[in-house]
Amino acid sequence: MKITNIRVAEISVPLKVPFKTALRTVTSIEDIIVEVHTDTGNIGYGEAPPTAVITGDTKGSIVGAINDYISKSIMGMDIENIEGIMKKIDRSIVKNTSAKAAVDIALYDLYGQLYNAPLYKLLGGHRKEITTDITISVNEPEEMAKDSLDAIKRGFKTLKIKVGKDPLIDIERMKTIRKAVGYDIKLRIDANQGWKPKEAVRVLRKMEDEGLEIEFVEQPVEAHDVEGLKFVRDNVSIPVLADESVFSPKDALYILQQGAADLINIKLMKTGGLHDALKICSIAEIYGTECMIGCMLESKVSVNAAVHLAAAKSVITKIDLDGPFLCSEDTIEGGSTFEESKITLNDEPGLGIKKINGLKYLD
Repeated sequence: MKITNIRVAEISVPLKVPFKTALRTVTSIEDIIVEVHTDTGNIGYGEAPPTAVITGDTKGSIVGAINDYISKSIMGMDIENIEGIMKKIDRSIVKNTSAKAAVDIALYDLYGQLYNAPLYKLLGGHRKEITTDITISVNEPEEMAKDSLDAIKRGFKTLKIKVGKDPLIDIERMKTIRKAVGYDIKLRIDANQGWKPKEAVRVLRKMEDEGLEIEFVEQPVEAHDVEGLKFVRDNVSIPVLADESVFSPKDALYILQQGAADLINIKLMKTGGLHDALKICSIAEIYGTECMIGCMLESKVSVNAAVHLAAAKSVITKIDLDGPFLCSEDTIEGGSTFEESKITLNDEPGLGIKKINGLKYLD
């Protein structure tokens, strides 16, 4: 099974409601889809969201990296040599992790097809069903409490609350939400780098004093501030999850060596795909550190790849793969089944994706 062509397309899917964080507001998914074609007629699918504020990748940079560098480096290679292909991709261009992830995902899809097995079984086969949280966008406290109750009615038992815009209001947000949902629901918070280290400690200690029972706090400080991240971890009892601070296996190793986080968040768009995500899983296992699997604003294609990784590896104990639930429509045929908080994998080869509707090809 050899690579004969790589096509790039756009996909546009409106969101049910605007997605708001401390960094941005988004109303629709506008992603790049990759199709890797082979001499056997098999097609592998991948996806990349242009998330410039986090990865630095734009639509133009993703398309350019794939067409001008990545594709040329791997054309004609045999899918059986997945290790050799990944080395070629890594060396074809620096950074550009989202572009690399899109191609990486499509190739792993083909790898599963080559051996006629669902990808999660090839990667570890730990389980066939996972349960995700759902994200509550940052708004006024009362609106966030309402959104939280709506999510609970849909069957979600774990909520990830976006904070980080205003420390005092953040405390009020969490008090209002906890009062509304009670204590049978897990609350985790994501500051998206919105606080300074000392500020984060003050806010989190106040949440501790209020008895809000926060499961963990995700990326409370700026991505580059590993010292600040460690300061927060050393001065609060709420566990700290490193997200934007960890792109590569090297980043994960450094964070754990420094004792800067209790948990690591793996996102395929940061790692450049499954190949390096698997390495982060191995590093975390060595350090006895649990991982969360997360996503950007992505449709079911790349989220499906993250689902397979989560199902494969026992070190991934926290699931934050709610992207498809936020979409107003599903344009992807096949793949895992998303039923509110429950995600179930099927036994189709690779990622199991049959077709993607509504594509606008860029070649």
